This record gives sequence, C-alpha cells and structure tokens, in this order.
Amino acid sequence: MKQIPVYSVVAYSGTGKTTMLEQLVLELKARDIRVAVVKHDAHDFEIDREGKDSWRFSKAGADVVVIASTTKSAVMENRPVPFETIINRISDVDIIITEGYKTGAFPKIALRREASGNDFAVPPEGCVAVMSDTPVVTKNGTAEPDIPVFALDAIAGLAEFLLRNSGLL
Repeated sequence: MKQIPVYSVVAYSGTGKTTMLEQLVLELKARDIRVAVVKHDAHDFEIDREGKDSWRFSKAGADVVVIASTTKSAVMENRPVPFETIINRISDVDIIITEGYKTGAFPKIALRREASGNDFAVPPEGCVAVMSDTPVVTKNGTAEPDIPVFALDAIAGLAEFLLRNSGLL
C-alpha cells in the first residue's frame, strides 16, 4: 500500500494558515485530488454541543463516541491519540495536509506574513517550501534558501509543487 504524502503547514497564530489552507484545498479539489486536513489545536476544543446525545455519551465517560449519518461521520476520542496514529487512520485520500505540528517529522511548509509581526515559526532551511510576503533570509545570511519560495497568494504554484514533490503528477 502506497504511503499517503503528508505536509505540515506551520506558522504563528495570525499569519493566515487557515485562509491559505482553505485556498489550497480548493485548488487541489479543482485538480481532482482527494485531500485530508488535520488541524492541531493547542487548546481543549469541544466538537459537540451540550445536550446532544453524543455529548451526553462523552460526559458519561465513553472513551470513544462515533456519530454517523449517510453523508458524514465523526469519531470523538476522549483520550490522547498520538499524531502518527491519527495520520495512519486516514485512508482513501491522495494527500494529507496538517495545520500546525511544527515539531512533527513530516515535511513542512513555513508561512510568514510581515503584518503579523512574527518571523517564521521554524527555520526556512528545514522546510520543503516557504510562503512569504517578504524576502526570505536564512540563518546563515543567504538571501534565499535552497528550497522553493512562494508568494502568499501563489496557491496554484504551491499546489503544483506539492503534487510534483509527492509524485501525484
């Protein structure tokens, strides 16, 4: 079975990761690519609504609650699940893109937006690509890293790069 390529989009909060990923998913879907997105949340998020049956099962102590219909399903695990386990459970897609997971082992795409006031969340030279609205300078002072650099609005170019890099083109 062929390994599904995984890429992690990393940047500080307020940089535009979600907006960029939304546009990237649209671009990949327009090319008939099946896409999974895994969002890292550093907070204790709540997926369910108070009073709903699945919420009640979780509150009663169920370790896993599944809600399913004819059009979608959700598995809520009320316990820690390692990132690699989550990735390994995903099937029937061509590419997996994560938002976050900057310390993970998967290839990274770093974003930097000057207006955010932040630098890159990870060193550009450790990434497969970067997106930025300013020139990229590596830690050793070189003007451009030896990796592709895309403008923040170059979604089609990034999609093309990811598909070629993954062997999907």
